[in-house]
Amino acid sequence: MKIGIVKCGNIGTAPLFELLLDELADREDIQIQTVTTGSKMVSEGVEDALKKIFEFNPNLLIFISPNPAVQGPKKAREILSSKNFPTVFISDAPGKRLREEFENQGFGYIIIMGDPLIGARREFLDPTEMAVFNANIIKVLAITGAYKLVYQEIDRIICQFKEGLDLKLPTLIIDTDKIRDKSDFKNPYAKAKAMAAYELTKRIAEINVRACFIEKEKEKYIPFVVCAHEIAQVAARLAEEAREIEKYNDSLVRRPHAKDGKPKIKEKLMLPPILDEEVYRKWLKSS
Repeated sequence: MKIGIVKCGNIGTAPLFELLLDELADREDIQIQTVTTGSKMVSEGVEDALKKIFEFNPNLLIFISPNPAVQGPKKAREILSSKNFPTVFISDAPGKRLREEFENQGFGYIIIMGDPLIGARREFLDPTEMAVFNANIIKVLAITGAYKLVYQEIDRIICQFKEGLDLKLPTLIIDTDKIRDKSDFKNPYAKAKAMAAYELTKRIAEINVRACFIEKEKEKYIPFVVCAHEIAQVAARLAEEAREIEKYNDSLVRRPHAKDGKPKIKEKLMLPPILDEEVYRKWLKSS
């Protein structure tokens, strides 16, 4: 299956997305090509990116961006709706408001509520701060299981394509209840810490919206962006603590891909991974 990925701007899910699908660089069932507009989200960049990705002739398109209501992602939706092409939009909390529009246009969507807006104020944000913030958010999304929910939805589509089944595009909102119900944590304290970390990242977005778009005086907005980024650091530490609890119990779940793309699982460090038959059957039944 050929998967085209367009990244427009950045959210915490974007930097590692294609690597989540092929973490060992040995999958034989997929080809991936990625085009990015960089940090900017203007229509012209999106048009160029889509033109390049369609030269790859993909079977599935993934479009990843913050707020899909703004200029660039909006242009992408206009172009892609006219093509009637299998497309999944991956976005942050503002994308939740566009669920009905996504569905009416035939798009799948994955909305990650805990993938927050960065504190983009010039007095505060420099390249180092940007990188540290993204590292903290990536750690939270990875450890809490948000990344797992994202890549498994794409793996499910790949499985259906390979089996010649109808593709069922995702309609998924990843909120804290999904972390509670779908994460792999065995220890209840670890799960609660992971939930706390994810809930904090949702709060970061609320604070940074106020700091970036509402407050006009630097004496007010600078402390808010600092506050939000400090919360991100605390959230990453909480997520690390949750993972350490699972490691101490030797109950940390690992989910490597097989070479043929089938899902594997292991629950003890020294045991080999085996086919996750339960997940695989669900994928086939969901078509």
